[in-house]
Amino acid sequence: MRVLVYSDDAGTREKVRLAIGRRPAADVPLVEIVECATQPAVLKHLDSGEIDIAVLDGEAAPAGGMGVSRQAKDEVHNCPPILLIIARKDDRWLANWSRADAVVAQPLDPMAVAEAVADLMRRRLNLTGSNLPAQPVS
Repeated sequence: MRVLVYSDDAGTREKVRLAIGRRPAADVPLVEIVECATQPAVLKHLDSGEIDIAVLDGEAAPAGGMGVSRQAKDEVHNCPPILLIIARKDDRWLANWSRADAVVAQPLDPMAVAEAVADLMRRRLNLTGSNLPAQPVS
């Protein structure tokens, strides 16, 4: 599955990439990470239909992940599930406004990121009618 990771901060993208790893859980497929540092690149990739999950940094600049999420949910046909990274737990109401499918707060807990991505992958597989592998693939 292709997972898009958006942040203007290369360090944040790296933390997310390392948290997800090659496979965030044993019962989901291998992951290919697509990194983006700009809003136009995110929308281009989402419009292509080749992205299965998007992880967006709510604090990215100049276009924050919350606004990008809202725009994608409004404009991208069959928009993939979105995991939003928020700076403060109090920003959860903004995450709801953005229509993100899941939220994790800073500082990033690698286990929470992997678990959230794996859950969104399972949901995406169920939406597309694909079957999960019966046995974990190495």
